[in-house]
Amino acid sequence: MAQAREQDTAAGLAARVPRSRPPFFAWLMVLPAVAVLLAVTVYPLIYSLRESFYRLELSFSPVAHWVGLQNYVDAFTKDPRFWPAMGRSFYLVGFGVLIELVLGLGLALVLNRLGRARTIVTALLLVPVMIAPVAVAIEGVVIFNNSWGPLNYLLSEIGISGPIWLGDRSVALNSILLADVWQWTPFVAIILAAGLRTLPEEQYEAAEIDGATRWRLFTTMTLPLLQPLIIVTVLIRAMDIFKTFDTIYVMTGGGPGSSTETASFYTYLQGLQFFSFGYAAAISYIQLIVITVVATLLVRRMRKGLG
Repeated sequence: MAQAREQDTAAGLAARVPRSRPPFFAWLMVLPAVAVLLAVTVYPLIYSLRESFYRLELSFSPVAHWVGLQNYVDAFTKDPRFWPAMGRSFYLVGFGVLIELVLGLGLALVLNRLGRARTIVTALLLVPVMIAPVAVAIEGVVIFNNSWGPLNYLLSEIGISGPIWLGDRSVALNSILLADVWQWTPFVAIILAAGLRTLPEEQYEAAEIDGATRWRLFTTMTLPLLQPLIIVTVLIRAMDIFKTFDTIYVMTGGGPGSSTETASFYTYLQGLQFFSFGYAAAISYIQLIVITVVATLLVRRMRKGLG
């Protein structure tokens, strides 16, 4: 009887276990998401790569002509504005990431020492990050106005004659840099502060017992332990700053002259103002290659640090 009951129980459980779906059913479920992903990412990449091998300028002729690698050759050898624009992008990336990392790490260390006020301060730091870049750029136009802007007014109160922030070729790019630093330094600070709270306290307590100073703890323990997070943060901010467009468009429009034309802004000019779609696609892919190489080097550095 007992054996018969066990057999009946096993049969009942087997009947309640759902039948396994065929393998194609899982693919059928994810097919809509895959189709959307291919439509909005992969297809535009392939199409723009194809366009980069054609000479298509709507201002002259709507007919595309196959030119092979000529667009890329022109970018490297004949275009007098492309490489200066790339240089400005690297300038913003280099100084922007460096300043935001230093200031963000300092803010993170302060946040890590706060008590109950940490939550309120973190919420306040999130405010600039949540503002749209266009709104930040509009605020920048007001703040950096050389006639009635508050920044030059405050400088005049201490006897300093402020520059023409957005109208001087030597200062305009730095104005965009300051706007980016103001908006995204809190983002870096919050990420690094979260990383600091995950560091093992036991190692710090043991090092303090051995007589290590705060500076030694920071240089020999905090920075090495935070290195993977720092590299990821640098990677995110570097890619974001490199493709900055909306802030430049609103604050300076690429001027005065071409002093604030970055690579992404120059691509916009070629594609949507000069209607040279083939050439715009070519310089876009040059930027993509540059960003990919930099990202790969940073990821390798991170893996080496983790190893």
